[in-house]
Amino acid sequence: MVVYLLTEELVKRGHDVTLFATGDSKTSAKLSSTYPTRPPRNLLVGGDLVPDLLHVASAFKRADEFDIIHNHAGYCGIALANFISTPILTTLHGPFTAENKRFFKTFKDAVYYNSISDSQRKGLPGLNYIGTVYNAIDVDRYKFKSKKKDYFLFLSRITADKGAHTAIDVAKKAGINLIMAGKIDPGSDTEYFEERIYPQIDGKQIKFLGEVTDKRKKELLKDAKAFIFPLQWPEPFGLVMIEAMASGTPVIAFPYGSVPEIVIDGETGFIVNNVEEMVEAVSKVEKIDFFKCRDYAEKRFSSARMADDYEAIYRKMIKVR
Repeated sequence: MVVYLLTEELVKRGHDVTLFATGDSKTSAKLSSTYPTRPPRNLLVGGDLVPDLLHVASAFKRADEFDIIHNHAGYCGIALANFISTPILTTLHGPFTAENKRFFKTFKDAVYYNSISDSQRKGLPGLNYIGTVYNAIDVDRYKFKSKKKDYFLFLSRITADKGAHTAIDVAKKAGINLIMAGKIDPGSDTEYFEERIYPQIDGKQIKFLGEVTDKRKKELLKDAKAFIFPLQWPEPFGLVMIEAMASGTPVIAFPYGSVPEIVIDGETGFIVNNVEEMVEAVSKVEKIDFFKCRDYAEKRFSSARMADDYEAIYRKMIKVR
């Protein structure tokens, strides 16, 4: 979605853009594809690098046609960068791990890197960073509503790192209704759900809807009194937070990762340090101006703002070249 929004905005501004994506992709740019549709799931989940290699190589073979290549394909786009002279920007979409830090250190100067939050850089500060660009959403696609229904919302993948169990704990201590929605991946996430979440779902105070459609997600966000985000790890960027604020819904979150960069404490939500403070924040949520949440999302997390930031980086890359 982020790549789509950026591509559309750049084309609108008159840039000559070629998008390397699957053949069924919808885009206003020139489309170049290696696969007609998404590669088979067994190739993607099984760790087979062939789809990524073919995808990246198809772009790099044409590198001389472009002033800049913007890489969202991760490792392959970085590892192959030394074989071409066209400057490459790699957006870091994921977290740093013990396993991938060695890779990034090896290729720390192979490309220009942009982080999606300043917090993300703490995981590996020595890369050839050229800027930080926050992700964006199409704010107009999120309906705003100031009159809320009587529930709070937890919307995320159901995993311990996202703090679903803590959201339930807060709801019970605060005496509020909680609606939960999100996918459950096989393996440890399923075990986590069955052991720590499912036994607490009563269908009344605590409701679980499973994985919902995009349309249903937007409805849940606009009707909720607040979005509860008890994150347990330093996530580089949480799109769902700006989706909530675009819907006029405040965010109540722990201060991990990008949270302090995205939520304005006391204005678009509350940043708290523990369960007790989160319970207290629930009782103060009606003091938040829902209109300010929407206005903030429009100004800071629109696709136009994201394109502005990337244009500035592109110009900088060409200048330093």
